This record gives sequence, structure tokens and C-alpha cells, in this order.
Amino acid sequence: MPDHHVRSLGAAVERQMRNWELSRIQQDAPIPTEPVVTTRPFVTISRMVGSGGGELARRLADATGWPLFDRELLQHMSGDDALRTRVYESLDERDMGFIEESMAAFTSAGFRRNDYYRRLAETLLALARQGSAIFLGRGADLLLPRDRGLRVRVISPLTQCARHFAERNGISVAEATREVERIEQDRDRFIRSHAQIDPGSPTRFDVVLNLGSLTLDEAAEALLAILRKRALL
Repeated sequence: MPDHHVRSLGAAVERQMRNWELSRIQQDAPIPTEPVVTTRPFVTISRMVGSGGGELARRLADATGWPLFDRELLQHMSGDDALRTRVYESLDERDMGFIEESMAAFTSAGFRRNDYYRRLAETLLALARQGSAIFLGRGADLLLPRDRGLRVRVISPLTQCARHFAERNGISVAEATREVERIEQDRDRFIRSHAQIDPGSPTRFDVVLNLGSLTLDEAAEALLAILRKRALL
């Protein structure tokens, strides 16, 4: 990854950390008897390659004012010790206790041995503890508290996904179809090997949106309506 791109990713995280810190300063002190929440409201978005899920995540981020942590940013943070330290420095003892308890729930030997996935889980938990956010990809729905947030899956017909992928990468539709299928299989293997669940389980997500029949505006409005109904927004 080019140095200037690495610096821009780091700067994006630093900006968001400052924004969260300012927001906490501006808020009134919590009432002592107020129940402690595990995380701030969040949305996780899992999507088929070429489905339009990335664009939907960006629209939702614009509409909510929440930061968007996509696959590239999460992967970069999970591999950057300095950035993770910056995130952890802003946490208090209760925050760290929550993260430790959550990590203890991941008891599989595969999880304990996989340094990257462990760092990814710690990063996601720390970010969700800091402030409301939208997480795109990386199996975030499986790593954050099940009773919090909104878990979304975005799909589209394979032909449409392949066409979008071909246009974006300048390849034939036939080649794009093979590539989309390969990437989806790789993602399924990632989930099976680390989370040890069926990636296609119908109960994994709260909402499944088909952008083959819904427009991006319709999909975004549907998610905003659910967030408002659940008092998450």
C-alpha cells in the first residue's frame, strides 16, 4: 500500500477519534443510575461483490452523520499497532473490561491462534464502544454484541453484480462473473474458518435488501426508518 494512502487512512481515524472526543465533552455527564450500554448504536453491512452495498453504506453514513469504517480501513487498523493504541488510549477501565469480557466469549482455538482476527475483533469492539458507526464487511456482524445494532445483508442478482464489477474493473462480464463467484467463496471460507458458522444462515442478519429490485434511495430510507423505530438514531 503506498505511503500516502497509509497516511490518509491514519488521518481519517485520527479525525474520527477527535470528533468522538469532542462529542463526549459536549454531552452532559451521565446520570449515575443510568444503565451502562455495551456499545453505541451501529450498523453492520455485509454485501455481495458488485451489489451496491458499498454505495448504500456511504449513503447511510451521509444520512446519519455516522463514520463509515470499510473493509480497507478496518484491515489497516487491525494491522497498525500505533493506530490501535490511539483508539485504546481514549478508553476507560469500564471500556476495557467490556472488551475483555467480549473477547473471552470467543473461545474457539482457531480464533485464539489467529492474530489478525483477534486484532480485528478488538478494533471493532473498541470503535463500537467509542461512538455510533457503520461497519462495512469483515464479518463485523459476528464480532459485535448480538443484542445491539442493526445487521444488514445487501444482495443483487449475480448477473447484475457481475455487470457492475466488470464496469468498475474494465473486464468482460464473463470474467467478472467468475471473479465475483471466487470472491464470494473466499468470503464464505473466511467466515466459516474464523466464526465457525454457516455464512448463509437466514438468522444471521436482521435485514436483507435486494438491490436488484430496490433502488439505493429506497434501501437507505428503509434502514433509516428501522433505526428511528428502534430509537437508534
